[in-house]
Amino acid sequence: MALPQLNVYRHDRGTRALITFAGEIDLVTAPLVRAALAECLRDGIRVVDVDLTAVSFCDGSGLNAFLAASRLAADAGTTLQLHYPPPTMARITEITDSGFLIHPVHIAQAPSRRTPAPAGGAP
Repeated sequence: MALPQLNVYRHDRGTRALITFAGEIDLVTAPLVRAALAECLRDGIRVVDVDLTAVSFCDGSGLNAFLAASRLAADAGTTLQLHYPPPTMARITEITDSGFLIHPVHIAQAPSRRTPAPAGGAP
């Protein structure tokens, strides 16, 4: 059985960093998340943007890593925001009342519950 893999990419621009995670965030890879975010704080980064576009899975341990990093960032006067979370992660943050982690522009809108109109006819 192959181990879950997580790739971490970091790009700094002054006191702002973009961290891109690609792969799965779970119990095995959450320490990589914590380490990458802690390194930003040690390096004096003031704004950390986390791109989750390429994350295929994030469990509770990943969410805990982001919550812990958010607390540390706030204590250091740093802003930490997640961008483009996978739908399941966005839902978990909503359920656990931790949606503040996600940049407001990237909070998914609830899908419409309307039934589509029949093709070629009036609704």
